[in-house]
This record gives sequence, structure tokens and C-alpha cells, in this order.
Amino acid sequence: MDRYHYVQGLVSRLLEESPLTSEDVIADVRHLLAVGEEELAFDTMCSWIYEDSLPISSEYYGRLVAAAQELGTLKSADKLDELVTD
Repeated sequence: MDRYHYVQGLVSRLLEESPLTSEDVIADVRHLLAVGEEELAFDTMCSWIYEDSLPISSEYYGRLVAAAQELGTLKSADKLDELVTD
């Protein structure tokens, strides 16, 4: 699997398991993925999770941090630890 498909799948899986409920936000993230903007899609997803103060599990948070490292967007996961509920 090439890196493009790997990263796209990574962000897509995180989106599917995210606590986001706004169809507009989800559509925006999917659109960014479709046009090859995986890093921006990931950052947008994380920003909305934080902005809406959506609770996340420690396991999901760990996956977000790992993805941020993989994508080279470390600031995307900043402050998300504040939303961990377990």
C-alpha cells in the first residue's frame, strides 16, 4: 500500500470513529480527504473535536496523537488530552 492510501485510510478510520456529529463538518473532512488534503482533513477533524469539547477515550486520544506524529502535524492533537474521559 502506498503512503497516500495508507494516510487516507488512517484519517478516514479516525473520522468514522470520531465523536463528531455535525454532518457539515464530517462532509468537509471527507471532501478534504477526497482532494488529497489528508493533513488538513486531520487538522480540521481535531479542531472541531476540541472546539465542540467532544469527549474522547484515552485509546482514541492515543490514536490521534500517533496519527499526528505520522502526518507531521503535531499541533493538531494539542489540548485534546483535556477531552479524555477515562
